[in-house]
Amino acid sequence: MNALHTQTALASFDADWQEWHAAHERHRAHPHGFLAVTHLHWLGSEAARLEGAPGTWSAEADVVRVVLEPAESLQRDGQELNTAAGAALEFGPIEERGGLNLVSGDTVIEVAKRGGEYIVRPRNPENGLLREYQGTPAYSPDAAYAVRGTYVSFEAPRLTTVGAAVEGIQHVYEAPGEIRFKLAGQELALTAFNGHAPGSLSVLFTDQTSGKTTYAANRSLSVVPAADGSVELDFNRAVNLPCAYTDLATCPLPPAENRLPVAIEAGEKIPYERQDQQ
Repeated sequence: MNALHTQTALASFDADWQEWHAAHERHRAHPHGFLAVTHLHWLGSEAARLEGAPGTWSAEADVVRVVLEPAESLQRDGQELNTAAGAALEFGPIEERGGLNLVSGDTVIEVAKRGGEYIVRPRNPENGLLREYQGTPAYSPDAAYAVRGTYVSFEAPRLTTVGAAVEGIQHVYEAPGEIRFKLAGQELALTAFNGHAPGSLSVLFTDQTSGKTTYAANRSLSVVPAADGSVELDFNRAVNLPCAYTDLATCPLPPAENRLPVAIEAGEKIPYERQDQQ
């Protein structure tokens, strides 16, 4: 490839990254995204009122119950949830890492299951973290950190238990395989979990920049293996999880084998909101 073609390819690589990063930032700053979370409530069997949400809440036997006062309102999928006076609305069971959204005025009430427990997280677009969000710093795109790798399936998926950004809970993920690659002259591997989109994989990792220029606890990278197992690991697209911005998140930590012994100076850096806490 001559110098002109190389220059054109690098310009295209940079432009593609800029477009991707701008779209990711728009998604992160959604009016009811995780930056809008105002509270994290763990539900128990004893009914309690929750700050930021209408009603009295409890959870027992895999069912979430909420009792509304006459002047209180909740909607789901645009439909008003009506009950007789004093009667409970019931939701569940909810799958682990699943959830549903209810609406109360301008607030979205997330009801979810994390670490085997039920949580309620109100999300309000007036939340200060969202209103004051100024974007996330990131390394300039560098094609040297977009490497080819090989996805290798395990003989059988492995249930992998990892810690969480909040104390007291653990996450259990199904790991279908690992991604093997070479970076900085080293042969490396990352355990991969199933991703959100069909056919995709999610990789949680730390590296030698973690706690220095990048968030200490974790970063995430989504990949899609080809039919022959080949995969591109573009660490320029490594992103922060919600726990990098707020203590109201329950994000998983990487498995021990995903703590890479190399410095990956690519992708998102420590958010401005956390830079005085590292």
